[in-house]
Amino acid sequence: MEIIDALEAFACLSQETRLRAFKLLIQFGKDGAAAGKLAEELEIPDNTLSFHLAHMTNAGLVSSERSGRSIIYFANTALMLSLIGFLKENCCVREAKLRAKAKC
Repeated sequence: MEIIDALEAFACLSQETRLRAFKLLIQFGKDGAAAGKLAEELEIPDNTLSFHLAHMTNAGLVSSERSGRSIIYFANTALMLSLIGFLKENCCVREAKLRAKAKC
């Protein structure tokens, strides 16, 4: 993952409503959730949720598909795992080097 992609995702999730919505979508997993269900559980108006879902879609964090009259939203768990991997990429590498130097 490139740093610019990570920055875009983290910037999007740095807003409370979007972070709460993303965490909720993760709970629904591959089944996803209708916008109305998300708005109800988050206790926010539908139009407010739509605004935030659009931001998350633009950042690649969320996808959607039409199911009858509803739109079902899904968390992009692959991107989420990529972000976690990006953060853990060089975890503790300097710690081991410092310990090795101390033994010399």
